[in-house]
Amino acid sequence: MDKNFWNERYHVNKTTYGFEPNAFFKSQLDRLPPGNLLLPAEGEGRNALYAAQHGWQVTAYDFSEVARIKTLTRALELNLLNLEYHVEDLSQIQLKENTFDAVGIIFVHLPETVRQRLHAACIQSLKPGGSLIMEVFSKHQLQYNSGGPKEYALLSSVEILQQDFASLEVGLLEERVIELNEGPFHSGPAHVVRMVATKIP
Repeated sequence: MDKNFWNERYHVNKTTYGFEPNAFFKSQLDRLPPGNLLLPAEGEGRNALYAAQHGWQVTAYDFSEVARIKTLTRALELNLLNLEYHVEDLSQIQLKENTFDAVGIIFVHLPETVRQRLHAACIQSLKPGGSLIMEVFSKHQLQYNSGGPKEYALLSSVEILQQDFASLEVGLLEERVIELNEGPFHSGPAHVVRMVATKIP
């Protein structure tokens, strides 16, 4: 799926994945003191807007110009000045080291080499003691019709995340079935992988 696909999807739908933040992301972010937050592949900004409303300085990335416009329009309506949104291909993303107190990777599914590069960049960008919050579709999601890519290689597993984030201290790493209620494209039973981890000081 390319940029044109996502621009069209975001353009023709009032909301693609709902207006509320991802429930798992929200539950974990609420446990942390506000700081600098990175959100790659943020889409229409539901997580970014929630975090900014709760005192976080948010830096978001996506390759959809439409998604950026929708996010920043809403941020302006809410008078949120603590949200930056960059249009960039995640395969080319450059992040400064030791910059973010938290990184949220929510339903980001990429080819293996791009995924590994992004995950490594996110680890580097975390400050020592910083937190990673992650929810993605597992490889078992192919059995469900609640969203996510239909390519097995783009889906995740506990083993994949263990490898990609081996340098972090894992607090939670599990596969489970949940009920999604995130707009028209994330709805119904889903099989996900969830991870919470900390960069070792």
